[in-house]
Amino acid sequence: MRATRVIDEKQQILDDAGYRYHFDRQLYFNRKTKKAFSVEFIEDQSEEEIKQRIQDDPSNKEWHFFFNAGEPSAAVRRELVNALEQ
Repeated sequence: MRATRVIDEKQQILDDAGYRYHFDRQLYFNRKTKKAFSVEFIEDQSEEEIKQRIQDDPSNKEWHFFFNAGEPSAAVRRELVNALEQ
């Protein structure tokens, strides 16, 4: 029961910040802020960590991806950007 409540709270944080879920890519994304979070990242990070990453203001206006495994390769990055900007 606790795990479901934690996921619901994280979902609410993302919803409140304007993030949408991309079913095919299994990402939460926001086109305005150009940020995307993998489902695994959301599951594994604390609510505070997620809030901090959402609030961070990147110095550039490129897409920022948050995955447990780090930044995606250049090819994967291009593919994700194309999918998220459609």
